[in-house]
Amino acid sequence: MSNTQTKTNTLLPYSVIVLAAGGDVDAINTVLKHYEGYICALSVRQLYDDYGNVVDYVDDSLRRRLETKLITKILTFRVA
Repeated sequence: MSNTQTKTNTLLPYSVIVLAAGGDVDAINTVLKHYEGYICALSVRQLYDDYGNVVDYVDDSLRRRLETKLITKILTFRVA
């Protein structure tokens, strides 16, 4: 890891989780923003161009499917 990068393993606040599970749109967007990098990393696919070079790209349909799956799981999540 270079000096310019910082590693942040912050957790979402409990209040945001409760609001998101309750259906609050802003809280759901906060959760999506929190996992945005992870979802993009999972959505990376490799493609070979005309010259045989490997090109990595983010598959937008897969990214949207993962975001939709996360939203449905958020809404069915039961908070203690």
